[in-house]
Amino acid sequence: MKFIDEVTVTIGSGHGGPGCVSFRRESHVPRGGPDGGDGGKGGDVIVKASTRLHTLLEYTQKKSYRAENGHPGDTKQCTGADGEDLILMVPPGTVITDIETGETLADLGEESEVVLFEGGKGGKGNVFYRNSIQQTPGIAQKGMPGTVKKVKMELKLIADIGLIGFPNAGKSTLISVISNARPKIANYPFTTLTPQLGVVKYGDDQSIVVADIPGLIEGAHKGVGLGIQFLKHIQRTKAFVHLIDVSGFSGRDPLDDYNKINDELKYYDETYQGVSDYVPLADRQQLVVLNKIDAIDERALDTVKQQFEEQGVKVLTISAATHENIKPLITEMGKKVFADDK
Repeated sequence: MKFIDEVTVTIGSGHGGPGCVSFRRESHVPRGGPDGGDGGKGGDVIVKASTRLHTLLEYTQKKSYRAENGHPGDTKQCTGADGEDLILMVPPGTVITDIETGETLADLGEESEVVLFEGGKGGKGNVFYRNSIQQTPGIAQKGMPGTVKKVKMELKLIADIGLIGFPNAGKSTLISVISNARPKIANYPFTTLTPQLGVVKYGDDQSIVVADIPGLIEGAHKGVGLGIQFLKHIQRTKAFVHLIDVSGFSGRDPLDDYNKINDELKYYDETYQGVSDYVPLADRQQLVVLNKIDAIDERALDTVKQQFEEQGVKVLTISAATHENIKPLITEMGKKVFADDK
């Protein structure tokens, strides 16, 4: 299934039904009287999050969604039927914003739901306007309009841990080893074209949700490579596993890779300056993990570790390919996620 994490659509609640202008026609009631009923309420727009969904693909097929209008009032003071609600299903982590104002209208968490727009109220029938002076009013309300807005739906994955690092650092291999995720794995840049979620068992009755974020490169905050499109997916993570390739096959320097990725996080944070509820990515906890230690000799590995230690960075060493030190890594991940539970 194609991964779509951002769409723009027009969404509207139903208009209220018009009230009815009607007069009784009954035997033995010579003068009759008004008996027009009220119009029905327009349907609401309800947005629900479902863990069964992982993409906004459905909303690329249609650009406009409207709830049903309320039905007109009827004779004998019968109220029109309410319009049917429009229920939109989205993946958890979907944020809906007003295109015109930039206001956040909804932020859907796990299995949550919100009434995005209420339907318009039904109009009053002419019986409502009858009084001692006006016995036979010939007017009724039209019904209140619904709310129609052009909105952006944006999916930001909800995970405990985000895997970050350059392409080919081994993130896809790692998530396939520690969780139930089965991403595509190959030896070329940008193997992961879509974020992957995996569930890692921790202890007897706990689990950690891990997101494998497509490889970042220098300039990602400006959209270089897969860029800013996927940086947003690590906004909701508690901590990061920063995976670094120490095999030497990439031709890159491990410490330089570490610094460049962290620079990208800082640059991305600058775009959110002044946003009150935004937690800077650069301030979040990181487990710095040197990967592919099976492809480097012990002396060279010690040199790399020393370089990080000189900058005050504590590192873990693993081989995702051979599963070396995977259990200690999961233990450290759990400490980051469940630290507040103690």
